[in-house]
Amino acid sequence: MGDPNGIGPEVVVKSLADARLRKYVDPVVTGSVAVIEQHVARLGLKELSVSAYPDQSGRICVLDVVPNEQPSVEFGKITATAGRLAMMSVEKAVRLCIDGEADAMVTAPLSKEAINLAGFNLPGHTEFIANLTGTSSFTMMMVSDSIRVGLVTGHVPIWDVPKLVTKEAILDKIRVIGSSLVTDFGVPRPKIAVLGLNPHAGEGGVLGREENETIKPAVGAACEEGFSVLGPYPADGFFASRSYLSVDAVLAMYHDQGLIPFKTLTFNTGVNFTAGLPIVRTSPDHGTAFDIAGQGKASPDSFRTALYVALDVARRRVDSRQPEASA
Repeated sequence: MGDPNGIGPEVVVKSLADARLRKYVDPVVTGSVAVIEQHVARLGLKELSVSAYPDQSGRICVLDVVPNEQPSVEFGKITATAGRLAMMSVEKAVRLCIDGEADAMVTAPLSKEAINLAGFNLPGHTEFIANLTGTSSFTMMMVSDSIRVGLVTGHVPIWDVPKLVTKEAILDKIRVIGSSLVTDFGVPRPKIAVLGLNPHAGEGGVLGREENETIKPAVGAACEEGFSVLGPYPADGFFASRSYLSVDAVLAMYHDQGLIPFKTLTFNTGVNFTAGLPIVRTSPDHGTAFDIAGQGKASPDSFRTALYVALDVARRRVDSRQPEASA
């Protein structure tokens, strides 16, 4: 359900209010019954019933991770209590997926500041999920109908980016993205474009050495492994010329290099997918939006899209494991 004080529960409630979802998915919210009820009341959706799992009679079914507590929602506030509850909800969803009780998980937005106040010293819940699933090679991949963007470095300070952009790191992300495109998105022979790190992709070494010394060797090694990889490209010109439309995925070197153009092009329709995990995990491409929490203004579009992407990927993974019918 995300951070209880942000818009996460609101977009969950608004998405699950659509009864048509039941045709495609059997949704269970990990979180708090009390929190969801407070958001339902704040939205004025009196007709929307909430039940506690395993009772699935309500329109919204909640597996309560704090059944003996009645947490109060403090709309718009960053608190350790909210961070703790958000992470407990994430952890429960991961366990359900690992145990095979759930086919996929969709995480509503949570606050990195709140979870750190709660004692989770992590850059984000993507890394938390990777740790729980024992995954070392993974990447945030933003996806939409027209563009997919993966990252070499994710939630790290910009100061640390150059030393983390290594040949090995780039090659690892190409492998993760390439495999995910085949398995999770049904792209049989994916083509991946790699961006440069420096302005103008280094301008032949005049504006930086990383392209010649690190990125190009990684691209060459990936091609030798059989991947179809192009680049490095100057990031500004690549997006401005809409070159992303001619490839199946783009690999950016750092967070804002990839996410600023992605969100500009797809905001409210884009989805954050974690490639490389043994479980299916998606999330909307926006944050907690504390400034509008409790005001009923949050759009559920990205969360709803994230739910459908998770459903599609889960089905595709199941289908890929099914033995082909004999002739």
